[in-house]
Amino acid sequence: MTKISRRHGANTQKRPVRDALELPQAIAELRKFDPTKFDETVEIALRLGIDPKQTSQAVRGAFSLPHGTGKKLRVIAFCEGEDAAAALAAGAIEAAGEELAKKVDGGWLDFDVAIAHPGMMRYVGKLGRVLGPQGKMPSPKSGTVTADIGTAVREFVAGKIEFRNDAGATIHAPVGRRSFSPEQLAENINAFVEHVKTLRPPGTKGLFIRKAFIKSTMSPSVAVLVSA
Repeated sequence: MTKISRRHGANTQKRPVRDALELPQAIAELRKFDPTKFDETVEIALRLGIDPKQTSQAVRGAFSLPHGTGKKLRVIAFCEGEDAAAALAAGAIEAAGEELAKKVDGGWLDFDVAIAHPGMMRYVGKLGRVLGPQGKMPSPKSGTVTADIGTAVREFVAGKIEFRNDAGATIHAPVGRRSFSPEQLAENINAFVEHVKTLRPPGTKGLFIRKAFIKSTMSPSVAVLVSA
């Protein structure tokens, strides 16, 4: 039998009706839950009307939230020369070519995002078995394989997020912190939802965004009304 903490039990009792709420009301309900001792991440879950088994219907990408995520990401960059210097100046914790690839291949994964120059894929391409399961493999679709290394590093350090649908056709993404103002959370959430709408695969039918929920790290979820 799963043991439920006193705080979680109390929050569950405060949970609003199951009906979806307009975003301002949903954020207000979320903020009623008892907080933890740390600044919880606020997350959104979007259930999409796609067939996740069809690769042509996969939804993934990267997006810069208007107010960031409240977390400074640890970014590395696979690049050399002037690009490496630009990456370090933009906030990367490591920037190198083959040497960095060997370090990662050896098991070093103390970073959040990996960015690669296209010319470095001859080294990075071999790291799929290491970075793939971690969700850290650089990809052009997520904006982490690019010739503009400095800009990419700067954006991800500031909180640019990567996202992709899971096997249940759902996207999960951080959209801020509990300490953010209601207005900041609303702007981040609205901007992210509108961006996801632009990624609707051509083969989908009916509603694209079927359900939406927001929650903080340790709270129950609150259903949100969003247009499909």
